[in-house]
Amino acid sequence: MLNVTHKTKKRVWIILSVIVLLVGAKCCWVKCATTGQGSFEGEKKEIVRRANYLTAKVATSPQQLLDEMPSGIGTQFQGEWALYTCSMTCAALANIATLYPQNKETVIKFIGQIIDIAMSEEIREYDKLRWGQDPLVGLNGNQSHISYYSHLAWMISRYKQIGGDGKYDDLYHSLCKAMNRRIRQSKSLNLPTYPGEYIYIPDMLVAIVALANYSNQYDGKYSTTVNMWVERAKKEWIDKETGLVASFLEVYNDSIRIVLPVKGSYSALNCYYLSLVDPEFAKEQYDCLMKNYKQGFLFAGIKEYHDRTCLFGMDIDAGPIIFNLSPSGTAFAIGCATSLDDMEFRNKLLKTAELGGSTVTWFGKSHYLLANLALVGEAIVLAMRTSAPQTRM
Repeated sequence: MLNVTHKTKKRVWIILSVIVLLVGAKCCWVKCATTGQGSFEGEKKEIVRRANYLTAKVATSPQQLLDEMPSGIGTQFQGEWALYTCSMTCAALANIATLYPQNKETVIKFIGQIIDIAMSEEIREYDKLRWGQDPLVGLNGNQSHISYYSHLAWMISRYKQIGGDGKYDDLYHSLCKAMNRRIRQSKSLNLPTYPGEYIYIPDMLVAIVALANYSNQYDGKYSTTVNMWVERAKKEWIDKETGLVASFLEVYNDSIRIVLPVKGSYSALNCYYLSLVDPEFAKEQYDCLMKNYKQGFLFAGIKEYHDRTCLFGMDIDAGPIIFNLSPSGTAFAIGCATSLDDMEFRNKLLKTAELGGSTVTWFGKSHYLLANLALVGEAIVLAMRTSAPQTRM
């Protein structure tokens, strides 16, 4: 009996020792991988290597990009994730061209290739399946298509911001005209992503960002719509408990109501997009996000729910929720912190990203190991960490 107890204790100590060694090795990995973080100049080499990886994966062909999306999520989400990967990769590349202008000509070329992929029939298919109409065929119609239109318009706006030519101008004009017309025709100023579903505020905010960029490029055109939408958001779509813009809205008989819950992932993304349109309002939202959703225990991040604990869960938008931490919310918060110049919290969030993602570098390319499962996450984090405030750009 004593011998059995001794063997059991020995096994326990061996297991504990292995765990300690693994944790220690991971801590060393994170420390080494995050060396130099804290300034855009110090991160330049890593950022460029990540951009090299993304462009090799994204600027390929529409079908190859779709094949990078997990097959288990279904056709609709494969299409959504592919479009979002295009959108966030373009945002990251445009940010990089601004931070490091010597890369501008190469970046313009790659963004053009990615816009062409986003315009392809293969990528448009997810939106066509839900609306029963090809979004580019329906530009003069009345169906929403707001998700597809907004991301495509935002990509073109960034292409033009960094000096791209007029190749996409006609489409850009048509997309923004269609979005503006449909938003203004709606009494709520909001459009559904898909028929019969709630209004997803982050999807609407992409449209508002795209229209704001268009306004800056074309003498204030559509600025009234942008301002109207933001003012309505401030007055009517704020959750009383958290002070944050709602995640979902429901329109019924021309009346509109907030649908709960207010999610950490959606709130962080809302805050990021608002920082590109109304930095003052975004800072107010950021403060509310930190108050209600900031997580500091074990590692920095954003909780998916402010009013309950979710130790383990799965959400198609937030990702795998572990110890209440929202992977998407944490990634989007990097963008909020970067845009609003909270570099201290940004650096903590990047360490969390490294802890969960684990960077590998090979032949001048860097990426998180998790990019093998969700390429969209790699694109999001790079777009977020390079979203420098205008004063620093």
